[in-house]
Amino acid sequence: MPTGWATSGGCRSSASPRSTCGCSAPARRRACRARSTPCTASATACCRSSADGAMAASRMLAPPMLVRVTLPLAAASFLNQAARTVMAIVGPVLAVELGLSAAELGVLAACLFASYAAAQLPLGVALDAFGARRVQAALTLLAAVGFAIFALAPGFAGLAAARLLLGIGISAGLMAVLKAHADWFERSRVAYVTGIATAIGALGSALTTSPVEALLPTLGWRGVFWILCGLALGVAAWIFLSVPEKPPVAPTSERPARTLGSDIAQSGRILASPTLWRFGPAVATLSMFNFAYLGLWAGPWLRDVAGMDGPARAGVLFLYTVAMVAGSLATGAAASRASAAGWPTLLVPIVCLAAMVLLQVGLMLQPSHSAVVLALWLALAAFGTAGSVGYVAVCQMFPPEQTGRVSTAVNMLTLGGAFVIQAAIGWILDLWPRTPSDGWHPDGYSSALALTVALQGLAALVLATAQRRGRGVSG
Repeated sequence: MPTGWATSGGCRSSASPRSTCGCSAPARRRACRARSTPCTASATACCRSSADGAMAASRMLAPPMLVRVTLPLAAASFLNQAARTVMAIVGPVLAVELGLSAAELGVLAACLFASYAAAQLPLGVALDAFGARRVQAALTLLAAVGFAIFALAPGFAGLAAARLLLGIGISAGLMAVLKAHADWFERSRVAYVTGIATAIGALGSALTTSPVEALLPTLGWRGVFWILCGLALGVAAWIFLSVPEKPPVAPTSERPARTLGSDIAQSGRILASPTLWRFGPAVATLSMFNFAYLGLWAGPWLRDVAGMDGPARAGVLFLYTVAMVAGSLATGAAASRASAAGWPTLLVPIVCLAAMVLLQVGLMLQPSHSAVVLALWLALAAFGTAGSVGYVAVCQMFPPEQTGRVSTAVNMLTLGGAFVIQAAIGWILDLWPRTPSDGWHPDGYSSALALTVALQGLAALVLATAQRRGRGVSG
């Protein structure tokens, strides 16, 4: 850990409450945090050489920073969610209009996630080197190009290329939010404002349910993607014009000037860090459930176990996304309150994992009453949003300038785990014969839920018993 940094997340306290330049110790600490540089006992250089840092400290405590930083980056997360889930609505239309098979539709869906996962490690280096403003603005422009290519594509090859491009274009999503919040907000506020951004982003999934279905008869699927292209162009401009540049980090003996080679080497050390592997996989299990079920398996479960028809399933899935919005706000606020009270940020993910285990046991009992079914799924959606809080907690175990690389490393674990879980659920369901309505047997779903119950129960145990050792990787 670099000299001058405390694991409590700021600068080393000075014995004197006021430095020779007249700044109080709290002011010095805020200025240092704003620039992500160590604070020394004398702190003369800290105060006199950091007009930008002092302004950053005052800005990051002001409500307008929520508008300047959080809202535009949350809009990019909104597009991220929309791009990931829109295929659930337009897929059947594509199959009819372009004569695509079920296998081809599956490949189209997978193309986005494949490039999304592959982009994570280089994305982390870029975020830490160039900041959220430049990286997310450029990637959102790339997403706009992907939406346009999809709208113009005459067949499968063009659609697949567009989905691959979209996967890269939306790859920053929550990671850019985490990086910017680590740069511009007090440590105790990061989880709260990240919860707000996650809630706004979750609305993108709601956009791709009933609203898109209502637009299809008028605009067609190509028109829907032109709308998404226009939104992406607007969001890219908003980010570039609104989000400030990342705070400068002055080179020191402990932190020499950064180069691309040193950034890549640092990424290797992060990936080899015991801290990442002690907490990252457990945190990743929080988000895997929503990835696997909202992305694919919740709808079939509602059909085959609860006996719901199409409109009823669409209504539940819409409410699922609303519950994710509420859960993001609630878990972010709870984590910030816990941090302010001196409790570890990981307390909220631990509680949410335990709750998800109990709720999934409820689903394993195959309830058929609509009120019970709705309550269980909405609660699961809400508790599953604590994944963003877990990301924050893991990132805060490392120095702030490594936030981009740490968050993308955890996200890579999440995406990889979601692929494995989705495939495993399908394999488990195929162990039972298909039902007369061409669905899957309810017992198969219960067995698949037992898998996620075991994984998340183990994750809760790991988080509850693991001890935080040090601060990740320094240098």
